[in-house]
Amino acid sequence: EVQLVQSGGGLVQPGGSLTLSCVASGFVFSATSMTWLRQAPGKGLEWVSTINSSGTSKASADSVKGRFTTSRDNAKNTLYLQMNSLKPEDTAVYFCGKGDSAQSRADNALRGQGTQVTVSS
Repeated sequence: EVQLVQSGGGLVQPGGSLTLSCVASGFVFSATSMTWLRQAPGKGLEWVSTINSSGTSKASADSVKGRFTTSRDNAKNTLYLQMNSLKPEDTAVYFCGKGDSAQSRADNALRGQGTQVTVSS
């Protein structure tokens, strides 16, 4: 059974930073691409970033490029999202997901429980 347990998040002022973590179990993490998604209030799931199994290839949405960094520690089965220069429009529930964007979006059993990030002064 795939389990993705998220931590981090919270309330931060504009311009601030947060780091999200996602600990994986139930599959071979080191052989699996991982994705971050987010869902703003009243909107659908939005792709944030994807990282390949080794961490050597990453892609991110234009809206977060240059501000968010995705990384992973395969020894710890953990995925990270370092978020800098946060903006109010980054406010959303953030989800980690197993696989690429399409796989993570298609099945909520392949996503973590979600963590709220609120950017507000």
